[in-house]
Amino acid sequence: LRSITFDLVRKVGQKYFVSNKERGSFQKAADFCQQRGLELALPQSEEENHMLLQLMGQDEKRAWININMRKSGGNFLSDMKNRPLTFTKWGESQPDESIQDSGCSMAAEDGTWRVTADCSLDADIICQL
Repeated sequence: LRSITFDLVRKVGQKYFVSNKERGSFQKAADFCQQRGLELALPQSEEENHMLLQLMGQDEKRAWININMRKSGGNFLSDMKNRPLTFTKWGESQPDESIQDSGCSMAAEDGTWRVTADCSLDADIICQL
C-alpha cells in the first residue's frame, strides 16, 4: 500500500478503500485524495458500496463519492475523470436533475447515493486505490 498509512484500510477485490476518519467538504475530500495520489471513493459494485458504508464515521453517516456535476459535463453518467459509471446506487428521485451545473454526490447511511447542491457539507473523506 505504498508508504501511506491510513487509520482504516479495507480491501474489496482489487480495490482498497482508505480513510483517516476525517470529514470535510467535497473539495477538501477530492484534494485530500489527490494529494496522496489517490481518488475519491466510487463503489463499482454492491460489494464495494457495502464496504464503503463500513468505513463511514459514527455520526451523520455520509461519505463523498467521486461524481461531481461540473466535472461530468452536466450529467451524472460519468465520474470525475469522465469515465462512464458502470454501477450506480441512486436513491429515490436521484440524481436530482434540478441541481444542474454544480452539485456533489455522496453515499448515505442506507447505501443509496444522492446529490447535494451544498458541496461544503461535512462528510466522510474516503479514498480508493
